Amino acid sequence: VTFDHFEILRAIGKGSFGKVCIVQKNDTKKMYAMKYMNKQKCVERNEVRNVFKELQIMQGLEHPFLVNLWYSFQDEEDMFMVVDLLLGGDLRYHLQQNVRFQEGTVKHFICELALALDYLQSRHIIHRDMKPDNILLDEHGHVHITDFNIATILTKGTQVITIAGTKPYMAPEMFNSTKATGYSFAVDWWSLGITAYELLRGRRPYHIRSNSSTNEIAHVFRTATVMYPAAWSKEMVSLLKKLLEPDPKERFSQLKDIQDFPYLSDINWDAVLQKRIMPGFIPTKGRLNCDPTFELEEMILESKPLHKKKKRLAKKEKDTSQRYSSQGCHLQKHLESLQRDFIVFNREKMRKHHNEIQETLTLAQTKDTEEDSQNNNL
Repeated sequence: VTFDHFEILRAIGKGSFGKVCIVQKNDTKKMYAMKYMNKQKCVERNEVRNVFKELQIMQGLEHPFLVNLWYSFQDEEDMFMVVDLLLGGDLRYHLQQNVRFQEGTVKHFICELALALDYLQSRHIIHRDMKPDNILLDEHGHVHITDFNIATILTKGTQVITIAGTKPYMAPEMFNSTKATGYSFAVDWWSLGITAYELLRGRRPYHIRSNSSTNEIAHVFRTATVMYPAAWSKEMVSLLKKLLEPDPKERFSQLKDIQDFPYLSDINWDAVLQKRIMPGFIPTKGRLNCDPTFELEEMILESKPLHKKKKRLAKKEKDTSQRYSSQGCHLQKHLESLQRDFIVFNREKMRKHHNEIQETLTLAQTKDTEEDSQNNNL
C-alpha cells in the first residue's frame, strides 16, 4: 500500500511535525485517518526513534477501545500511518466546548478505558500519556485511546525511570522514580483518575501546569487536598479516590480492582467490550468534531495532492545532485538509514494471511476426520 492508493479528503489535525487528514482507500472505499510526518523534520528534531517505537508498538495491537493502525508506508518526503477514523472528536475538544459529562457517562468511559488499559497491560505496554486530548470518540460515543508516541514496553527485569508524559496527568511516583524504585502500569490508572475527575468537573483535581517544576509538583502532592463536589455520588468519589491514591501499591491498577468494586458490580463487561451498551454522550452527527481552522490552513486540499507530490518529488530528484553541502550529507545519511529501517505494515494483508492459514488448518482437520472414519470402516 502506498500514498497512491488513497484519496485525500480533508485535514483534521496538526502536530509539531505531522498532519492528520481523512483519506479514502481507492479499492475498498473505506475511510481512515492518515497521519503523515515529514522525514527531514523528524531527523532534525531527533524524533525518528519515537516514530519507529510507536510503529513497532502499534503493529502488535488491536482492540475495540484503541485507535488501531492499518497501514504504514513511506516516500522520499514523508512517513505515513493510516489508522481508524473516529469522527466524534477528542475529549479535550468537548471540554473546550463546555460539555459537562454526566456521572453515568463517565462511569461508562472508565469501564471502556479500563478494558483498554488491561489489554495494554497484557501486552506489557505503559501508555504514559493518558489524557482527554488522547481519547477519541467514535460516532456512537465510545472511547478510543490514541498516540503511542511516548509509550514504553515494560520487560521483565527492567525498570522504567524516565520522566515522560504530560505533567498534570503524571502520577506522583514518576517524579521521584529512581533505579531502585521505577514505576509501572499504575501510572496509567492515575491518569485515568485525573481524566475522569476533569470530565466530571471541567477542571483537574490538582493545580499542576505543564511548565510546573518537579519541586512545585512534589509540593502540590504533599500539601493539596482534592475537593470532591457534594453533588457527586459517594460511590463515584470512592472510585476516584482509589484511582488517585498516591501510593501505587494501594492504587487501583488492574481491571480486577475495577470489576470487584461495588459501584461497578452491575456492569456487564462482555456487553461493554462488544460495544452493546450505548454511552450517555453521543457526539453531534453530520459534523467534524474538531477545530475547522485545520482545513483552512491546509492548502493541499485545494489542489490535487497526489499530482502535486509527484511533481515535487520529480523536481527534488532533479536538483538533488547540486544541493548537498557537508551538513546536507550528514542529513542525507540519516534520511537513508530512516528509509532503510522504516517498518512497513499492512493489517489487511496480515488478516488475509491469517484467514488463509485458518482455512488450511480446517481443511486438514476435515481430511483427517474423513480418513479416520474410512480406516474405521476398513
